[in-house]
Amino acid sequence: MTVKRLLTEFGMGSSLRRQDYTEAASRAVRDALWHNSINLAELFGKDKSEMVITVDVAVQQPEQIDVETIAAIFPYGQVTVNPVKGGLDVPRNDGGNPTVIANIAISVAMDVENAA
Repeated sequence: MTVKRLLTEFGMGSSLRRQDYTEAASRAVRDALWHNSINLAELFGKDKSEMVITVDVAVQQPEQIDVETIAAIFPYGQVTVNPVKGGLDVPRNDGGNPTVIANIAISVAMDVENAA
């Protein structure tokens, strides 16, 4: 099997007041996905379920990410979500919860051996 990364997309999302890391990450994923419509699987004569999707999620508190919620955003493919330390928590002057900023990278790979 020859699995190759064929596409990488980036996104940014935020949670303004609730300090919801999963929501910020979900918005970042949607930011990346909603900017394109790439029919990658069909290009190689494959089924969409064969796409290997890796989502790297960078937030200040990666343990707060619900990986199942992030994976459920994708309608097809074999999805792996990797929370890592990164992103940004922006303090608020009023003492409330910080604004959470999440950055994501979505990589799509496929087995291209014997592709159409």
